Amino acid sequence: MERIKQALDKARSENKISDNGMLPTTHKEGPKSDHTITYTETSVVSMHPDSLHEKRVVAIDENDPATAAYKVLRTQVLQRLRTNKWNSLAITSPTEGCGKTLTALNLAISLAREVNHTVLLVDMDLRRPKLHSYFPGIPGLGISDYLLNDVELNSILINPGIERLVILPGHKAFSSSSETLSSPKMVELVEELKARYPSRIVLFDLPPVLPCDDVIAFAPYVDAALLVVEDGKTQESELKRAVELLDSINILGTVLNKSTESAIAHHY
Repeated sequence: MERIKQALDKARSENKISDNGMLPTTHKEGPKSDHTITYTETSVVSMHPDSLHEKRVVAIDENDPATAAYKVLRTQVLQRLRTNKWNSLAITSPTEGCGKTLTALNLAISLAREVNHTVLLVDMDLRRPKLHSYFPGIPGLGISDYLLNDVELNSILINPGIERLVILPGHKAFSSSSETLSSPKMVELVEELKARYPSRIVLFDLPPVLPCDDVIAFAPYVDAALLVVEDGKTQESELKRAVELLDSINILGTVLNKSTESAIAHHY
C-alpha cells in the first residue's frame, strides 16, 4: 500500500501547474496504435492554454475565430506539400515586424492536430531568435548550444504539451548568421531533422528576406517557403523584391497578417 501511495503522490506532483503556468514532465518518444505520441528523449514542458492565448497563440483554441483561418492555411499547405512530396517549409517575411514567428507557431500547432504526421518547428532566425519567448520557463538551451558547445540535440528539443509538436528553440543570437546557416554542421543538422521521421513536417522560422542574406543562404535546404506580409505596412515593392530574391525556392504563397478586414461570418 505504501508503494501505491508514493506512486499516487508522485503522479499528483507531476501534474501541478507551476507559478509560470507550466507542467514540466519528461516522456519517451514513440508512436502508439491510437495515433498518440509518447516521448522518450524529448522534454515535455506544457504551457497552460491561457498563458499561450495571452501571447496570441490562438490555434490551440477551437472557439477562437482565427483558428478557422489557420485551418484553411493548414489545408492549403498540406495539399501542396503532399502533391510535391515535400516535408520542409520555411516561414519568412519581406521585412521585420510582420508576425512570421507567431504565424509559424500557430501554423505548426494547426498542422500537428492532424494525426497523420508530426511537426517540428525550428527557430532558424539566428539573428533574433524569438520562439523561446512564447514558452517562458523552458530550459535555456537552443541551436546555438548545439552548434557551439556540442550540447546533445535531444536535450534541446521541447514538446510544449501539444501532441505531435516538437520545438527546437534558437537561444543565443549569431552575428555571422548567414555563414552559420550554410556551415557543414548546420547543413548536417537540417538534413538529419528532415530525414529522421518519414511522417514529419519540418517548419523553419527564418529571418526576414530583405534586411540580410540569411534566407537566401538557407534556401537550398528547404522544399518551399511561405511569405508573411503585414496588412497596411508591407509595401508592394518590398514583396516583389523579396520574391525576386527567392527565385531559387518554391514559394507556396503569402499570408496576410494583422488584417483589418472583418472576419468571415461563422456560419454556413
